[in-house]
This record gives sequence, structure tokens and C-alpha cells, in this order.
Amino acid sequence: MRIKNHLFWVAAVVAFCLDQLTKYWIMQTFNLGQTQALLPGIFHFTYVTNTGAAFSLLSGKVEWLRWLSLGVSLVLIAMAWFGPVLHFWDQLGYGLILGGAIGNGIDRFILGYVVDFLDFRLINFPVFNLADVFINTGIACLLISTFQKTPTSHHR
Repeated sequence: MRIKNHLFWVAAVVAFCLDQLTKYWIMQTFNLGQTQALLPGIFHFTYVTNTGAAFSLLSGKVEWLRWLSLGVSLVLIAMAWFGPVLHFWDQLGYGLILGGAIGNGIDRFILGYVVDFLDFRLINFPVFNLADVFINTGIACLLISTFQKTPTSHHR
């Protein structure tokens, strides 16, 4: 049996595994609140927890967010499994979003919060994790796909 939307599944599994491995490493290596400068004043690893969504939006709404993560994940899995064969950028984008959604969703279900650790201080950006990176990269892939599908205008 050949698996449909192969890149989707590969992207989802790789994104999920990298997200969970890095979070596990941070939790085993750092104490909560501990920071380590990689490029002082620019980029640090800082172990924090987040009970909200991206950028701590909806802070404390972990119950609602865990079910949202599960719902998004199930819709994406159903789309890739039962839907048509997707184009390259769609497969990559949806797969990365799925991997990130499952990564943060598992944190919410098991821990009650999401583990964040990527700390860009140069631009005073909220601390985030690889799941967030994968979700945003997935959205960028879907935008690329949309622009590639835009019909060109025909002049008569």
C-alpha cells in the first residue's frame, strides 16, 4: 500500500520529533527560568512555560487550547489521508503545521503548559519553541502555494 501525501507525513513526523526532543533536552538540562546566552544580548536559551497560545496570548486557557490543538490535528490528518494528493508546498506546509500542533498539544495535555526556550533578545521577542517555528514555517509554505496557484490574468 502506497501512502498518499508522503511529504506531509514526513514533515509532520520530523517536526514533531525535533520539537519533542528539544523540549525534553531543555527540561533535563535547565531549571525553570534558567537562561544561557549563546549570543549575549541577541539569542539565549531560556526555559519558560506558557499556559497560553503563541506570544502568551490567551494565557491560562490551556483547557480550550488543548482541544483546539487536537481538533486541528485531526482535521489535518483526515485531509491528508482522505483528501486529494496535495501539491508540494501544501504537503510541506500542512505537515509542518500538524507536527507543531501535535507537539504543543501533547505538552498541553500531559504537562498542562507548553515548554518554550528560544529567546531572541535583540528584538525583545517572546520566548517560543520549535513547534511555533514549524507552524509559522508551515503557514509560509501555504502562502507560497497560494501564490503559485494564483491564475494569471489574460489580456484580450
